Amino acid sequence: MKKYSNIYKIGLAMAVVVMTSCNDFTDSLSDLNKNPNAYEEVIPEFLFSNSMLDGVAFNFTNGADGQHFIFAQAMQQFSTHSEVRGTGDKYFNESAARSHWAVYNTALADNERVINVVKDDPNSINMLSAARIWKVYMFHIVTDVHGDVPYFEALKSSEGNLQPKYDTQEAIYEDMLNELEQAAAAFNPSLPTFGPSDLFYGGDTEKWKKLANSLMLRLSMRLTEVRPDVAEAWAKKAIAGGVIINDEDIAKVNYLDGQIADSRNPKAANLLVQDYQNPQAGVSNTQGGKYAETFIEHLKMTGDPRLNVISVVWIDNPDGDGYVYDTATNIQRGMKNGALFGEPEDFHTYSEPHPNTVLSYASPVLTMTNAETNLLLAEAAIRGWYTGSAKAAYEDAVRAGMRQWALFGDEGIISTEKIEAYIARNPFMVEGSFEEKLEQISTQKWVSLFLDNYEIFANWRRTDYPTLTPTNYPGNITGGTIPRRLIIPDTELNLNEDNFMEAYNRQGVGNLLTSTVWWDPKFPR
Repeated sequence: MKKYSNIYKIGLAMAVVVMTSCNDFTDSLSDLNKNPNAYEEVIPEFLFSNSMLDGVAFNFTNGADGQHFIFAQAMQQFSTHSEVRGTGDKYFNESAARSHWAVYNTALADNERVINVVKDDPNSINMLSAARIWKVYMFHIVTDVHGDVPYFEALKSSEGNLQPKYDTQEAIYEDMLNELEQAAAAFNPSLPTFGPSDLFYGGDTEKWKKLANSLMLRLSMRLTEVRPDVAEAWAKKAIAGGVIINDEDIAKVNYLDGQIADSRNPKAANLLVQDYQNPQAGVSNTQGGKYAETFIEHLKMTGDPRLNVISVVWIDNPDGDGYVYDTATNIQRGMKNGALFGEPEDFHTYSEPHPNTVLSYASPVLTMTNAETNLLLAEAAIRGWYTGSAKAAYEDAVRAGMRQWALFGDEGIISTEKIEAYIARNPFMVEGSFEEKLEQISTQKWVSLFLDNYEIFANWRRTDYPTLTPTNYPGNITGGTIPRRLIIPDTELNLNEDNFMEAYNRQGVGNLLTSTVWWDPKFPR
């Protein structure tokens, strides 16, 4: 019996809903055969919104959970005393690292349906361009965490291909960069857009161009250690095209604190459900999570005012029963990653996410920010690829990265005085070596992109900054090294075996948490 993978059956539902009856039944009998819970035509606006919501949440079956327990822990911003949830903290439980594959069935599937409907209509070029850019955004995360993946033949099950081949990451990157360039160039502000169904920009084509170029700059920098010539060419092209510089151009999705679960910030909701729903003096955390010592100590050492808007310690309420949170710098403390022997006795004294910023249902998900793009410009400058000032770009990134917390609520506002004091205390290393500057830029990215765990993980693998000391918990599955890749699920070996094994043998890196992707400097050449 021929084997088919479930993740590539995405076109079948579409085929069903667009078919008309192939039999000469009466209209009434045809009506009886209709599924009242399924749509019969693709509505691009609806599906694009749905794809964006799934995509920014990274609801790859267990996506937000995976971000928190794999990447945020591995990057030593969060920690846990749990072994079960210690994929990134103690390098256990590789099954949690398989869950992101389901994006093929959700956000990518919906976006591909949009592309198929609008691609042949010249008047829908703006919709097509936005969908192409959004597809690149999602696919770059899939390949960055898995390496070689189905790309060119993926999402083609409606054409009969249920077992797509795996493409090399190098070929995927080449195509993604070309897609961004072509999509950005094709926008026509005089033609229709997704309008309010575009959750980022409400149909503003100029802002979509900036997002395309910003993503192009991000992807170009991935290649600095493997194809520096290609990296330089695309970085210069992205900068010339114009990237996100102003606060109003940030790509973000806004949410509400309402009764409808889907209207709430999905990352905040996941953190609450998993660990922080009922603080009770910080001792009822289901998965044993706290902020990590590495992260909190860095913020304290540098005098970073973001500490006080993202971190709290729960204390006895001096005015009555219960507990209140305290943001005072002197009491913030992080828990060690890879801590032995279960929950520490002083567990309640460690720092947790701020309930009215990080854990706010009404906070936004920031997808691409001017904090990141300015740090990318600063790196381009120290490489000689950008004529602007690395110091100015770095300082603009710091300011943007602190201003953005105001989007999370009034308790996220950081005053200009505090921002400038931080910059004065931590000046850009104008006279430093290239490596010292790269470390400073990358470490600032680690802080400024907090909650964008995929990008933090990717940049750390490329630069090895910030410097993180691995844990070596007894019985870990990585040999005491920080994970560098996610595992492709077993269903691929069972249901798309030939293509999976071809890619497995070609890459020669295995299918482990310690495996590497092509652009990773540690990939075997």
